[in-house]
Amino acid sequence: MRAGLLAGIGLAMSLIVFGVAAQSLLVADTQINDANVIAAVRQFYGQAGAERTQAWRKLVRQAQNQHLSERELLSRVNIFFNRLRFIDDIALWGKPDYWATPLEFLGVGGGDCEDFSVAKYQTLRELGIEDAKLRLVYVKALTLNQFHMVVAYYPTPAAVPYILDNLEGTIRLASERRDLVPIYSFNGQHLWLMQERGQGQVAGQASRLSVWNELRGRIDTDRLQQPKMNLDH
Repeated sequence: MRAGLLAGIGLAMSLIVFGVAAQSLLVADTQINDANVIAAVRQFYGQAGAERTQAWRKLVRQAQNQHLSERELLSRVNIFFNRLRFIDDIALWGKPDYWATPLEFLGVGGGDCEDFSVAKYQTLRELGIEDAKLRLVYVKALTLNQFHMVVAYYPTPAAVPYILDNLEGTIRLASERRDLVPIYSFNGQHLWLMQERGQGQVAGQASRLSVWNELRGRIDTDRLQQPKMNLDH
């Protein structure tokens, strides 16, 4: 996400294209067989990736059994994924903009801001947080002068959201993140054009995001991709 302002706006607009709605293949919509996904990651990415995936599944199962508050779920998920390494798509995947699935992100051991955000979003959905309370938000990170993605959590529809960000470990209200300017956001259903730090205006269905559809179409273990470099060596 190193592009300048104009390039970033061009990328954002290129993502909002009409297309056929993808089938709902998000983590929250399927029953995950922990042993199977760990074995698949081990075979495809190696032991280190399998251990990260096992730790992820342990986090999910423990959280499900402990009946934690949504704020506690946000904290645990944010801390877990923020331990992974940040690396640009070009260096890791050899592509200018590749959205990794959570299994690819964990298997490889790193990714860029979209990968952090998608993994957090899908894990929170699996843990039972309603889709209406969550959004993936494209923002302009003013301090870095680049485009960036974060997860927003709305406790209530009219509330100021909390922001989960790989650039900052503390979960803070959007009103406290003056370094971020929202552009557009989406979840499993809708797409919004943002208005400052408010709810924004609904601009259509999330299926208009072609890269989101493409990601949802390869969520299964039989469509894992190999990176251009090994972060575990």
